[in-house]
Amino acid sequence: MFSFYFNIGLIYLLIGFAVALLSYFAFKKMVLGNFIGALIVALIGSYLGGVLEFVLKDVINFLANLNNSVNIFPPLITSIILMWIFTKVSEKYK
Repeated sequence: MFSFYFNIGLIYLLIGFAVALLSYFAFKKMVLGNFIGALIVALIGSYLGGVLEFVLKDVINFLANLNNSVNIFPPLITSIILMWIFTKVSEKYK
């Protein structure tokens, strides 16, 4: 049972890391805290998306599952939305 939840947490961690890498290095978005700030916000968004997926499971049940155990779309979408909001706030204070 531990490995099941560990794998889910690891996938959310990788999604958050990938979103932070893309937004900071590929899209050159300037954020508060540089890459570490982007990573923290993307990780929070990724895990928040996982929680939303758990709460709204019936609504988003039709989305594709990775290995029939992890729905990757909610953490990915939430992480991207939070990074977008964070870059907008960061641009305002730079």
